[in-house]
Amino acid sequence: MPSPVLFGITVAFGLAAWGVVTWHYIWPALRDRPGPENLKPILMLHAFRFLGLAFVLPGVVSPELPAAFAQPVAYGDLMAAILALLAMATLRARSGTVLTWVFNIFGTADLIFGFYLGSRISLPDTPGLLGAGYFVLAAYVPLLFITHGLAFRILLRTKVVMPSRNNLSAA
Repeated sequence: MPSPVLFGITVAFGLAAWGVVTWHYIWPALRDRPGPENLKPILMLHAFRFLGLAFVLPGVVSPELPAAFAQPVAYGDLMAAILALLAMATLRARSGTVLTWVFNIFGTADLIFGFYLGSRISLPDTPGLLGAGYFVLAAYVPLLFITHGLAFRILLRTKVVMPSRNNLSAA
């Protein structure tokens, strides 16, 4: 079977498997949590996006992996991890909601851009360039896509966090 077909099947199965896990286990565990608490596990997961730096590590990926793909993917993931940590640190404040929106929009765009870059260099035709990084794309990226969708769902139904009047008068 041609490599692009195998690559597509791998990503599709990753999305399907994580979709089932999310539907049966992750969403039921999050949907009834109060306010920003339901975003914490998603932000914690995305804090591990520093793993994208593997795409600039020779020995993990092929030295022939084009820098035009590897660098934006690696550093975009690192930025998404930083934004996730900042959002988590400020989650109970209004700025935390704003930072979570920024993280989620940036993180989703970063993943889409990575797939775009991969298609520009015909990455599915030469999956050997990814080395061990193939498993990041096959197993981790589908989970990131699914949880970004989940975060959008939560953000769209959650009110912006504002301190109550009681908390303001006590201060």
